Amino acid sequence: MEEINSEPKQKKVFQLLVDNTSGVLSRIAGLFSRRGYNIASITAGVTADPRITRITIVATGDDDILEQIEKQVAKLIDVRDIHELKPEGSVYRELAMIKVRADAAQRQSVISITNIFRGSIVDVAPESLIIEITGNQDKIDAFLRLLDGYEILELARTGIAGLSRGIEDVIYLDE
Repeated sequence: MEEINSEPKQKKVFQLLVDNTSGVLSRIAGLFSRRGYNIASITAGVTADPRITRITIVATGDDDILEQIEKQVAKLIDVRDIHELKPEGSVYRELAMIKVRADAAQRQSVISITNIFRGSIVDVAPESLIIEITGNQDKIDAFLRLLDGYEILELARTGIAGLSRGIEDVIYLDE
């Protein structure tokens, strides 16, 4: 009889500092796909040092898989540092842009909901609005639930970007 792994799936946020070289993101994503690991979201951008890119990866799996992900990514040649951004010691943010169908009669109620969540209307057309909202994933999910009665025409979410709180976890890379 086959044993079924009943260990619950978890989500971890990993922060990587990598050399800003051509193909680095592709190599990291390739490692995930070759091993069948799941990426819930991935964001990347240059740091204050243009030679270094910060990549934030949200991965899901059981404890063993998440531990393997961290070890395998750390072995990649371009990776200078990898560590988990734990929720209690980090700040996470995500950007969402939402195009909502809203005629003149619906527009004010959509704007009111947006204002409650400190979002911004970044485009107004005769039959739609584009809303920009930033915050943690729970905030964005709650906002989308309130828009449930409206037709969402398009949705773009960036995925999580995050930093650890304070200065204790700041990584200084020497050449």
